[in-house]
Amino acid sequence: MRVLLTTCSYQDTPGPHHQLMESQGWEIVRERGPLPESRMLELAGDFDAFLCGDDAITRAVLLKSLPRLKIISKYGIGLDKIDIPATKEFKIPVLFTPGVNHTTVAEHTFGLLIGITKHIVTTAAAARNGEWLRLTGHEIAEKTLGIIGLGRIGKEVAIRAKAFGMEIIATDPYWDDAFAKQYNIGRRQTMAEILRESDVISLHCNLSDETRGLIRRETIATMKDGAIVLNCARGEIVETADMVEALHSKKIGGYGTDVLDQEPPPPNHPLLSAPNCVVTPHIGSRTYESVPRQAMKSLTNLINAFRGQGEIFCANGVIQR
Repeated sequence: MRVLLTTCSYQDTPGPHHQLMESQGWEIVRERGPLPESRMLELAGDFDAFLCGDDAITRAVLLKSLPRLKIISKYGIGLDKIDIPATKEFKIPVLFTPGVNHTTVAEHTFGLLIGITKHIVTTAAAARNGEWLRLTGHEIAEKTLGIIGLGRIGKEVAIRAKAFGMEIIATDPYWDDAFAKQYNIGRRQTMAEILRESDVISLHCNLSDETRGLIRRETIATMKDGAIVLNCARGEIVETADMVEALHSKKIGGYGTDVLDQEPPPPNHPLLSAPNCVVTPHIGSRTYESVPRQAMKSLTNLINAFRGQGEIFCANGVIQR
């Protein structure tokens, strides 16, 4: 078996996943992802499986990978970089790892929020440079947090928000009424309602035709003046130019994001120098606790699929036994 391994956090973080992979006797080819389509096309065709991160696995890549490619095992839960309809057509199972990083990402979300509301990034950098910059921040207690996507991560964000004394509203097509009642979460039927009513908006939805460009000039205009937007989902949910404009005009009070529309970004990416904007390099799920969980889940998915036995978490409904 020849496996292409591209996810950097899998490779860089110690844990039992390394020993388990080595024990399989596979030939492992390591690359530093996420890889663009051009590099995937160069590599495709000589592998039985991809153990991937956010690499561009397009229809063209899949066509060039056949007939040898049998399995795609995604490290993580985001599938928007994989052409899922094509994988179904070609009967290639796409495995993924739900339930492994919700705690870590929720903590990171609150790190971004506290960093923005208390000006921690700006003032800490100033102090390091010898400047005693004493900016005035904001409390988050009693502010309204609007969560778009009340899945595993959104729920963990809600639990933490409740501990901070925030009011919580949320929208999700698969509403968990018992959880919402337990944490006194107000249900909203549409994303538009969340955008209008929230002091802080936290994005925890999948990237889809409905959510691509959700945060843009027209929807920003409906938000409260000075609203804060948090994005630990996908960069493409936010229109970069419109967010930059809103930050400069102070219509948006702050943008905290772990994801961008281009990763890694060019040095002149406009969000890197925008006011009241905190950007982290897609590390929301990258902790010493979370990475081994994700790595082991993606690896055991792959092992079980190869063996035709055991538990498999399949995202596209294609199971080969």
